[in-house]
Amino acid sequence: MDALKNILSPLGMNTGAIHDTLKLVVIGGTVETARRVSVSAWNGFVDSFFLTAHFSEEDYPYDWLMNWLSKQPAWGRSREFEITTRSVGRSGLNSSTAGDLDEDEEEDEDSLVHGKRKRKVAFMPSLDTTHTIYYRGHWLRITRTKRYPDYGHGSSLKISVVARNNDILKKLVLEAKREYEKDAEHRVHIFLADTTYVCWRWNGARQKRPMSSIVLQPGVKDMLLADCKDFLFSEEWYAERGIPFRRGYLLHGVPGSGKTSLIHSLAGELGLDIYVVSLSSKGMSDNTLTTLMGYVPSRCIVLLEDLDAAFTRSVSRDATSTGAPTSSTTDSTATTTSESNNEGSTLSLSGLLNALDGVAAAEGRLLFATTNHIERLDPALSRPGRMDVWVNFTHATKWQAEGIFKCFFPFKPTTASTPETPKDTSQKNLPLPKKKSTHAIPLLTEEEISELAKRFAEAIPEEELSVASLQGYLLRNKTRPRECVEEVAEWVKQERETREKLKKEKAEREAQEKKEAEEKAKKEKAEKEGTTTTTEQTEEEKEKEAKEKEEKEAKEKQERKEAKAKAKKARAEAAKTEPDATATTIDGVTAEPSSSETSSSSESDSTGNEGDVESVISESESEKSPNQATPEDKEKWVAVKGEASPPSITP
Repeated sequence: MDALKNILSPLGMNTGAIHDTLKLVVIGGTVETARRVSVSAWNGFVDSFFLTAHFSEEDYPYDWLMNWLSKQPAWGRSREFEITTRSVGRSGLNSSTAGDLDEDEEEDEDSLVHGKRKRKVAFMPSLDTTHTIYYRGHWLRITRTKRYPDYGHGSSLKISVVARNNDILKKLVLEAKREYEKDAEHRVHIFLADTTYVCWRWNGARQKRPMSSIVLQPGVKDMLLADCKDFLFSEEWYAERGIPFRRGYLLHGVPGSGKTSLIHSLAGELGLDIYVVSLSSKGMSDNTLTTLMGYVPSRCIVLLEDLDAAFTRSVSRDATSTGAPTSSTTDSTATTTSESNNEGSTLSLSGLLNALDGVAAAEGRLLFATTNHIERLDPALSRPGRMDVWVNFTHATKWQAEGIFKCFFPFKPTTASTPETPKDTSQKNLPLPKKKSTHAIPLLTEEEISELAKRFAEAIPEEELSVASLQGYLLRNKTRPRECVEEVAEWVKQERETREKLKKEKAEREAQEKKEAEEKAKKEKAEKEGTTTTTEQTEEEKEKEAKEKEEKEAKEKQERKEAKAKAKKARAEAAKTEPDATATTIDGVTAEPSSSETSSSSESDSTGNEGDVESVISESESEKSPNQATPEDKEKWVAVKGEASPPSITP
């Protein structure tokens, strides 16, 4: 028994440690279970009571909320912030927060320093930081993050609130929307097509231009404004008749006649944004344009500027009517054109037509296209359904000149004014600026301004000067209304002289270019003909040389025959007179050639076919002694030798 107790004694000693370990395990399990239960309960509570809304920078509600947050005092009192002088949102509004760093109030905030306005320093909450704002009895938890940190754009906003339903978030968004629209009442947002990411990029907010500042022919401006408003409120009418809810306007005419200004003014009057498409931009293709047009909002203005010059190749299916300037077609020009097409836009006319009114084209938008040469457009592009309304813009008329003058120079309102016939809205003067202007503009009476305007219009020729040139002249004289009218005749004269000078220089330049092109073409033609003539002459010379060579060989052959015959005759005569000597000589020649034969054989190796003639003559000489050589033999040798080398007489 004692032995058993001794064996169990070690286990008995560790019983307390085991109990402690078990207690710790139970306690830890209980705590972990409680933690998990509490987390689950909290998540359930959050899911039941917390509402979270997400706002992306690519959509308008993001701008609404950012504009609203900039006015909240708690937004400017963030514990973690960044100091910036740049606007956070796309609104372009001059909004400020409670945490902005302001300078002395005595200083004018609009004063200029070295031509620039003073920069405002703003305190903005940092990214990826949660901020709490109290709104209508609820605590809002707001976090602003970057969706695409690598690209530096694409911010997003997350707002969480404890509530049973989303009514509080709806009220927040609607309130932010109303404040934003109120602040942006006098601004038009401009968006540009981005062909790299195939999306629309905000390019800024421009000040709205009053319709009264646009001076067109009577009734044109009112007709366009009424037509646009009627279209925007006729969606059901289009749907009932199965007509695509789209409207197109083609503004064509001379440059500087106010086409783009009219579109800007209409956008401000209708409260629409402008989406500008550059058809000749790099990377523009049929698929890119179709995708961009599909992303266009339902209520906006799509602007295609300078439609006639938008394509790098052609705006027409007809080769004789193109938007590109005419030039001489050479190989180098064709190569350059093809390279520019590959680097720039690859958009085709059919792709443009499908993007404007194809199946995937957006509806509810107003399409405005401007061109200076309507004759260059293909009929399929300007037909009704794509371009429903055409407006022709001409040079300034006297009526327009009078209206523009009245817009530039305000007048003092008269207390007692007689009722007059209603005037066109374009004749109304712009309101006086709210702030005091730095330009000392004399404020004349309405009667004097009207009289000056009539005198100014009388001095302007009918449809000869552009509206832009008139505006430029008035801008130079914006503080001199009387002097402006007195000097307008001289200015018109100078404009005519300048225009004639430019026209003359252009004609001379074109004539010089034409002359150089003709000379170049003539030179190329002459070089081509010269090459052909040289080739023909070379062939004729070759034939002549071959013929002369053949005649020469025939002559030499004939002379060799004659020389052989003479040598044979001489040997026969020598044999009759001196048979022994002749035989000895012949034997000597046959057995041992003379030095003359050796020299003639060596010469024959260098001169070719003449070796036969020389060898024959050497044999005739060997048959005779040097003293017995006749003058006829010497002359014959010289004559034959002279054909191959200079004549040399040996004794």
